[in-house]
Amino acid sequence: MVIDLLKESGALLEGHFLLSSGRHSSKYFQCAKLLQYPDKAEKVLNVVVEQIKELDFDIVVGPAMGGIIVAYEIGRQLGKPALFTERADGKMTLRRGFEIKKGQKVLITEDVVTTGKSSLETAEVIKSLGGEVIGIACIVDRENSNIDYPIYSAIKMKTESFEEGSCPLCNQGLPYIKPGSRNIK
Repeated sequence: MVIDLLKESGALLEGHFLLSSGRHSSKYFQCAKLLQYPDKAEKVLNVVVEQIKELDFDIVVGPAMGGIIVAYEIGRQLGKPALFTERADGKMTLRRGFEIKKGQKVLITEDVVTTGKSSLETAEVIKSLGGEVIGIACIVDRENSNIDYPIYSAIKMKTESFEEGSCPLCNQGLPYIKPGSRNIK
């Protein structure tokens, strides 16, 4: 069901992509295409909610941009506050009057976890404020991360990704598309 909704909404793309992580891949998940449809987002994220509904946590925090709607929908379904982190001067931070109290248990949310960079940056913000990260919930786990937190996903999809120097698509001379939301260097 999840893969069907990703395809129906145009969220699963095939080609040659430069991911937000800086790696190259033949598949790209543009979950914003799925999240624009509240009914589809609710169905997909309900798959995640079923996995996490018994977990003990106080708030949900998603890094901007991809994690915001995911945090909101999971928070809505479970009756939990939903906050987000965002970059300010290149550093992930919690702003807009949001607070994480010392000892609060926090679930991080993402649309797609590839390397886990945004999630780990968000975890550092949470820990610096005295919060405790209990896991990461996402729509797609690309199974390429080295994250020590449990990952709860609507779908696990191992898709190869490559450093630029070892990318077979680059070696074939295929130009890449950079659809991601993180401004990488």
